[in-house]
Amino acid sequence: MKQSNDWNPDLYLKYRNERTQPSIDLISKIGISFQPKSILDIGCGPGNSSQALLQRWPGAVLTGIDNSINMIEKAKTSYPGNTWIVADASKYISDTKYDIVFSNATIQWIPNHKDLFKRLFNLTNIGGVLAIQVPRFNEMPLAKAIQKVANQENWQEATKGCSELFTFHDEKYYYDLMSLDYRSVDFWQTDYFHILDSQYSIIEWIRSTGMKPYLDCLKNEEKPLFEKEVLAEIKGDYAPQNDGKVLFPFKRLFMIGYK
Repeated sequence: MKQSNDWNPDLYLKYRNERTQPSIDLISKIGISFQPKSILDIGCGPGNSSQALLQRWPGAVLTGIDNSINMIEKAKTSYPGNTWIVADASKYISDTKYDIVFSNATIQWIPNHKDLFKRLFNLTNIGGVLAIQVPRFNEMPLAKAIQKVANQENWQEATKGCSELFTFHDEKYYYDLMSLDYRSVDFWQTDYFHILDSQYSIIEWIRSTGMKPYLDCLKNEEKPLFEKEVLAEIKGDYAPQNDGKVLFPFKRLFMIGYK
C-alpha cells in the first residue's frame, strides 16, 4: 500500500454544509452551565467545525489539531485568530487541559480507541466535556461497495490494507469505555438524508474521505476506473428520485461525556 497523499481541503469543503451539520448538532447538545475558556478540536480539518464551536462560545480560546498539513494551512488562512497545530491525535500531548475536547468525524481514522479515549480523558478538565461524533460508514452500502470493488482481482493487490486504516466500534463498546471515567454520558444516533444532485455526487462526496485511502494507492489513470466501478455497484442502493435528485442516507453516532 502506498503512502497516503495529503488531504484536499477544497474537495472536502465541496459539501461543507452537509459535513458541518453534525458538528452543529453535537455542539447544541453539550449541556454545560459555564462559559468554557478552552476548547480542543481534534481532527479540525479546514476549521469549519471549529467555527461552529466558537459561534456558541465566542469567548473561548480554541486550539485545532489535524495531521494534515494542507488542512491546517487552510484553517490558518481562513481563520487566523485561532491556534492551529499539525499533530497526530493518537500521540498528542499538551500541558494544557481543556474545558471541551471535541471531535467530529475523526476517530475512525485513529487506531486503538481504548488508549485514545484515555488520552482524551486526560486532556479534559474536571467538570469539562468530551464530545464526539463518528460516522457509521462501515454499515453503509457505499462502504460495502468500495470494499467489494477493492477485493476484485484487478484491484486487490494495490488496495491491500486500505480497510485496516479505519477503526469502527458500536455504541456498546463506547458506552463501556466512557461510563468508567465520566460522571454521566449521553448517546444518540442520527440518520441524515443528504439530497444530492446525482449518483455521481456520492462519488464526489466520498472521494475526499472514505474512498481516499483506496484512491491514494492507485495510479492517476486508474482512479477514474475504480470510481466508475464503485458507482456501478451503488446504483441500486441509491436510486434517483422522481426529480432526479438522490437521497444519500448517512448514519452518525454521537457521544458526550461529562467529567
